[in-house]
Amino acid sequence: GGVGRGVLMAMALSLGEGGGSRLRRQLESGGFAAAEYVKQLSQQSDGDRDLQEHRQRIQALSEETAQSLKRNVYQNYRQFIETAREISYLESEMYQLSHILTEQKGIMEAVTQALLLQADRDDPALGARRAAADPFLPLSAKEAAASEEGRQRTLTTLLEKVEGCRDLLPESPGKYLVYNGDLVEYDADHMVQIQRVHAFLMNDCLLVATALPNRRGAYRYDALYPLDGLAVVNVKDNPPMKDMFKLLMFPESRIFQAENAKIKKEWLEVLEETKRNRALSEKRRLEQEALPRPAPTPPESTNPFEEDEDEEEEEPSAEEEVVDLSLEWIQELPEDLDVCIAQRDFEGAVDLLDKLNEYLGDKPVSQPVKELRAKVDERVRQLTDVLVFELSPDRSLRGGPRATRRAVSQLIRLGQSTKACELFLKNRAAAVQTAIRQLRIEGATLLYIHKLCHVFFTSLLETAREFETDFAGNNGCYSAFVVWARSSMKMFVDAFSKQVFDSKESLSTAAECVKVAKEHCKQLSEIGLDLTFIIHALLVKDIKGALQSYKDIIIEATKHRNSEEMWRRMNLMTPEALGKLREEMKSCGVGNFDQYTGDDCWVNLSYTVVAFTKQTMAFLEEALKLYFPELHMVLLESLVEIILVAVQHVDYSLRCEQDPEKKAFIRQNASFLYETVLPVVEKRFEEGVGKPAKQLQDLRNASRLMRVNPESTTSVV
Repeated sequence: GGVGRGVLMAMALSLGEGGGSRLRRQLESGGFAAAEYVKQLSQQSDGDRDLQEHRQRIQALSEETAQSLKRNVYQNYRQFIETAREISYLESEMYQLSHILTEQKGIMEAVTQALLLQADRDDPALGARRAAADPFLPLSAKEAAASEEGRQRTLTTLLEKVEGCRDLLPESPGKYLVYNGDLVEYDADHMVQIQRVHAFLMNDCLLVATALPNRRGAYRYDALYPLDGLAVVNVKDNPPMKDMFKLLMFPESRIFQAENAKIKKEWLEVLEETKRNRALSEKRRLEQEALPRPAPTPPESTNPFEEDEDEEEEEPSAEEEVVDLSLEWIQELPEDLDVCIAQRDFEGAVDLLDKLNEYLGDKPVSQPVKELRAKVDERVRQLTDVLVFELSPDRSLRGGPRATRRAVSQLIRLGQSTKACELFLKNRAAAVQTAIRQLRIEGATLLYIHKLCHVFFTSLLETAREFETDFAGNNGCYSAFVVWARSSMKMFVDAFSKQVFDSKESLSTAAECVKVAKEHCKQLSEIGLDLTFIIHALLVKDIKGALQSYKDIIIEATKHRNSEEMWRRMNLMTPEALGKLREEMKSCGVGNFDQYTGDDCWVNLSYTVVAFTKQTMAFLEEALKLYFPELHMVLLESLVEIILVAVQHVDYSLRCEQDPEKKAFIRQNASFLYETVLPVVEKRFEEGVGKPAKQLQDLRNASRLMRVNPESTTSVV
């Protein structure tokens, strides 16, 4: 009953002054009984339909009430958040006010003490009377210590709320708080809110602390950044992202959002002012250290002969040069280097380093110079790391070799040409590999090889030209480039062989692909780079395998035809077919083929011998396209094996055939092989290779036509 009463009251509250006013008054009455109301409603209803309508009405009122309650809760929640923010801002302003009052108190006390000291110096009697009247009057040194102690107490009070930073104060007793406040940190890449932080700006560093979830006003230590390596960058407002600024601390950067534009402006101004004060104090310290110190007085000597030696020894010390490090650009050099690195102004950073090296080139190495060098060397390491990252393969590889020129040139200027060469070549290797991997494997192998050669050799040529431009004065790096070119060529040959030889393409297709690769390789001779011997050495194994495989195919086909040989003349049936055969034989180098043609369309040769001639000459032509000196013996031995199959078959047929007419026909085919085909093979081989083949000459000269024993039936096989 209590639950039903609550629901009905909530529904009544959601109704307007119209039809729901009577129900609302009824629900607000003190004697309302939910059970009685439901019972009465059931009695007054005509049936199930009325109850369904009441039910739908009650559900609608319930949903409206729920939405109204959600809106009220949300409004209260927003007001609660805004109130909490205002309390946080008020707390921050109270801290700042306390700090300002403490500083004002210290300044007033210091001024008062200075005036009293000045009055004491002007009137000693007055000072004596004041000392007698107040013997406990503090001295200026005590007053300064008290002011410093007040600053320390303020900082200690605030930092007690930060867990994990108690070890900061003992290490730096001169540290004091300048400014602090709440900020919201955003992700630098996606501009998504990360966390709420509280920043404490001290005279020499910036402390960032994160808020503890269940402890109001308590924080946990997050990071500490020295002001020497900190750069502040204003972030342009881009609604809804506004009132932001960026802190650059190599190698990271963080983005913070202030509550409003006023607080953002205060942060930017106080950060810059504190950095300037820090630089001025460091400048004064270096000036004091650079002041010449009086040399100790040497003991007097009674030796009169040492007088001249003393004078000679005193002259260099009198002329000893003091390095002036108080120049403004030298004092701001570490900070300027940080800004250049943060803004990716690599040329500006290296120019500053060159300017410093030129200034200190002939200066003596004193302790201040060593300290300055230590600071600069740290920035040089940071700059080197950034340049190395710029050349890493993880970065974008677009833009070609020229995109790396900027980082490479600055590394060379920093004296790290070896590292620049190594990183440049690694970057280009990754770029070439990516370009090859992105090529689409076309259905036609020759089309893919054309694209592959164009991409690879163009990249290699561009890399070589860029390398020659960047490392013109570093001759020692060229050997590294040759090694890199060989490894890149191996990567190219792997992709080439996988597509051409592993897929069992025909010898003619393989020959065309190798020819295309050789032609592209010759383009490198424009820059004085010849890698032909490398591509030969890498392809020799695959080409040998292709030649031997095709040789085996020809031998098997020849043996199959020999097994079905009937030693009959060919009848081509039509003049067109005969003319086509004449052209084919002419293209094979057989110019006297007409003497083997008969009447009509007959050819006085066996089909087996004609097919062998065409297949052998085609093999020789394709093999010569693949030829280079390392393949000489493989090609020659393959030709000899192929020819021996046909020659031995003819020899065996002459021995075994008993029919005189067929025997004469076999002799005619043998004459065609020995007197026409073998000389053509020998001549074409010599033209393609450049020197005669003794094995082919011996094979032709070993003609056994005149030494055939008709009575013998043994084979020479």
